[in-house]
Amino acid sequence: MLDIFRGLKSFIKVSHVQTDSAVFRIHYSVTVLILLAFSLIVTTRQYVGNPIDCIHSKDIPEDVVNTFCWIHTTYHVPSAFKLKMATRPGETGSVIYPGIGQPKHDADIKYIKYYQWVCFCLFFQAMLFYIPRWLWKHWEGGKIHALLMDMDIGLVADVEKKQKKKMLLDYLQVNLRHHNYWFYKYFFCELLALANTVGQIFLMNRFFDGAFMTLGLDVIAYSDKDPDERIDPLIWVFPRMTKCTFRKYGPSSSIDVMDVLCILPLNIVNEKVYVFLWFWFLGLAGLTLINNVFRVLLMLSPRMRAYFLHVRLRFVSRDAINVIIRQSRIGDWFLLYMIGQNMDASIFSEVMSDLARRLGHKGKDYSEA
Repeated sequence: MLDIFRGLKSFIKVSHVQTDSAVFRIHYSVTVLILLAFSLIVTTRQYVGNPIDCIHSKDIPEDVVNTFCWIHTTYHVPSAFKLKMATRPGETGSVIYPGIGQPKHDADIKYIKYYQWVCFCLFFQAMLFYIPRWLWKHWEGGKIHALLMDMDIGLVADVEKKQKKKMLLDYLQVNLRHHNYWFYKYFFCELLALANTVGQIFLMNRFFDGAFMTLGLDVIAYSDKDPDERIDPLIWVFPRMTKCTFRKYGPSSSIDVMDVLCILPLNIVNEKVYVFLWFWFLGLAGLTLINNVFRVLLMLSPRMRAYFLHVRLRFVSRDAINVIIRQSRIGDWFLLYMIGQNMDASIFSEVMSDLARRLGHKGKDYSEA
């Protein structure tokens, strides 16, 4: 099975230059990897088995019935979920399996159409999660990597370090207060990531005819019910046994209608995939919302920006950081914070102290806050 996921290793490789937040990386790295892995699993027959197996008469080839029912969908009977499963032969008012029974009318039939599209839907979802990353990578344009100039390593010759620090300081001083538009592009990508997560929850709810929105809650509630009275909600959404209507010509050209029972082994995997995705998407949406609210607070509060910059720069005086914050904007703060995430801590502290001195700070280069 490891061979199947070998091609996905590139999605879990984290670049040594970080240009975004940890929450944003969960979207385009971890979530994309999960969705692609699930898409591969449901298409790998040797680990899941045949996606459908139907009971049929001997005069019809096995693959014909299975392929027909897979293509033309199967169905179950909602009213049959209210009946108990038979425990002895000839028992009246019972069914052989939940949802398998005689429909009372045409509306008492629920067609199961989604299972052919699960692998494609998961792949499509993975691509949607990567779009914000693709946009930001294009808009960021390697700016942070270029400004680092290999100063993410502390072992740099003094002459080389002095020259690179001067180049970085010259850029920061000349372009101070000119990075807002660059930051707003990143913030748009974070908002897009949140909208994508919430939108995909509704997309999957539409995909399962309104059954996905409360899927996780239904599973939790099911575990607390009496075992003799409870019906697994997953069987309703992901039935393991369904019915299929197969028609063929008889010996005298008359039409024979066959009521075929079909087993869907693939739904054992599908149900676990989407229960996991329900909790994952809900947690990811909440985490992303908190991250975006935090980003708005940083935009509105220079004091918060100074505090978080001070946390990263403990050897730079608070007064020096305040000088930088007063003369900069949110875009400059974001650029400095990203540089600080990647640059060697001692070199970055020197850069910030020198920048504060250029902006008018009269204190020492280094001091405890």
